[in-house]
Amino acid sequence: MRLTALRQENNLILHDADSLCDAPETHQMEPTLFTSDYWRERGLIVGEAPGRGSSLFVQATPTEQWVLRPYRRGGMAANLSEKRYLWTGVERTRAFRELRLTAALFEQGLPVPRPLASSVTRYGLTYEATLITVRIAGARALAELLTNDLADDALLQRVGVMIRRFHQAGLDHVDLNARNILVDSSGKPWLIDLDRCRVRASGKWQMANLERLERSMNKFKPAMNLAPIIQGYRANS
Repeated sequence: MRLTALRQENNLILHDADSLCDAPETHQMEPTLFTSDYWRERGLIVGEAPGRGSSLFVQATPTEQWVLRPYRRGGMAANLSEKRYLWTGVERTRAFRELRLTAALFEQGLPVPRPLASSVTRYGLTYEATLITVRIAGARALAELLTNDLADDALLQRVGVMIRRFHQAGLDHVDLNARNILVDSSGKPWLIDLDRCRVRASGKWQMANLERLERSMNKFKPAMNLAPIIQGYRANS
């Protein structure tokens, strides 16, 4: 994976130069690629993910779908601006940081979506941003599986094993919840949405991650506990 930066006027793009994006007769790496209008005009929008960001699923190639995710604020901050962030330098933008982190984890063989590109559009002291990743085929959120009583102990143990792998790599996922864990058609769990996450030394944050996940799971399946996940997390540790 070769991350390459491009600049076009007030737009800055970081992308994987080895991806299909630069192949002949495919989508070219330009600012319009990161807009919903680009995909809507071509009739390539095939779905939308839940959440405040209104992520779009697009049919980028005959065999591959991408996730187009604009960055959006939540909570009280959204009252000031839903999609603008303070500019402190391109490498400190949420989009560039998330793409670089996801790429680093992907290259370690960890189960994250393949990152393709991020775009930052600067407006003086603020910016807007969008991230593109490859959609995990056939994946469903753990939240959905819990709601429909489809998450058995074996799956939850695999989730625990997965989280342990990320923790061993030092990933502090600040929003570890049941929506950010996907399960593909083979039953393999994946971790998504690394916005604001970071790599750090072992510490109390690891248990805080698990406690946050437990609170989230209880929203979708009351009285749910982490016992199977903890069992998987502690296996071979």
